[in-house]
Amino acid sequence: MSWTEQFQKILQALFEKSISFYGDRLISVVVFGSVGRGAMRPDSDIDVLFIIDPLPKGRLRRVEEFGGLESQIDGALKAARDQGVQTTLSPVFKTPAEVLRGSALFLDMVDDARFLFDRDDFFRQEMSRLRQRLARLGARRIWKGNAWYWDLKPDFKCGEEFQI
Repeated sequence: MSWTEQFQKILQALFEKSISFYGDRLISVVVFGSVGRGAMRPDSDIDVLFIIDPLPKGRLRRVEEFGGLESQIDGALKAARDQGVQTTLSPVFKTPAEVLRGSALFLDMVDDARFLFDRDDFFRQEMSRLRQRLARLGARRIWKGNAWYWDLKPDFKCGEEFQI
């Protein structure tokens, strides 16, 4: 089995176990970064956004809770390691209210998000609104090799204020 197929098995396990672990609290599971773009390497981490309502207060409590889910997909991660895929999970946790407040991190997801689960298209709709706001500003993602940066307002004038 190829290493890309190993990533697919991990994502399938992540999808299935997330639904059972978080239950009705789960709103969205979104993979981004190199795995979301399909440009991963065998040592790429899996960047994944979990939108859950409610969530424990504070990052440490959220990560601690996630440990229960991560242990449920250990088998898929171990099987991938046995095939040369040295990946880890890099989770980000948000509530729907936190998503609606926005985050610069979402710029990395505008074009590259891979939705494993998205109840009622919650995050797809938020990404659509962000794309529209970026288009109104004339924003451009500029690639430099394997990395990029955003020119959020190409016609920006010194002292001007704008909002994404």
